[in-house]
Amino acid sequence: MEGQGTPETAGAPPRTDQHYILTQTTPFQIPSFPPIPRAEDQLSEMGFSGLTAGMVDQSQMLENSCGGSENVCKNRRISRSKKWRIPRFEFQTRSKEDILDDGFRWRKYGQKSVKDSKFPRSYYRCTHLTCNVKKQVQRLSKDTTIVVTTYDGIHNHPSEILMETLSPLLQQIQFLSTPASTRF
Repeated sequence: MEGQGTPETAGAPPRTDQHYILTQTTPFQIPSFPPIPRAEDQLSEMGFSGLTAGMVDQSQMLENSCGGSENVCKNRRISRSKKWRIPRFEFQTRSKEDILDDGFRWRKYGQKSVKDSKFPRSYYRCTHLTCNVKKQVQRLSKDTTIVVTTYDGIHNHPSEILMETLSPLLQQIQFLSTPASTRF
């Protein structure tokens, strides 16, 4: 029968016109493992009181945390799930000036004194119309040559200084791309 090795073909070299090679091996035996206990048996031995010993009733926990009002708690839960963190970046720069040029335009909207520091913290907003990035600038009291600048958010527009630098180049490209007959 095709597919089985016979004593005549066992010693002969394998045929190359077939897509498979037959070899004679010992019969495969499945190793014996101890039986796996069923989950139902383990639960009945343990008892359900052992499973629920550390659990708290969720509805009771919900009432306690919300003060008994479900509507208020639902609103809290929704607002908590939608809240996400604004990326915050901090840079320490050695400088004699407090205001460092980073390529963006800023408007100062506040300043306050900080506990345990002789230097105030200044608050700035980006002046671009759709940008909500804020920055805080403060000089370290331990090392007065270091200014710490913290950015809250990421700009959604290119740098103003970069655009000022590139605009003459863009105008030249635009001028050169127009046909010569329409230039003059």
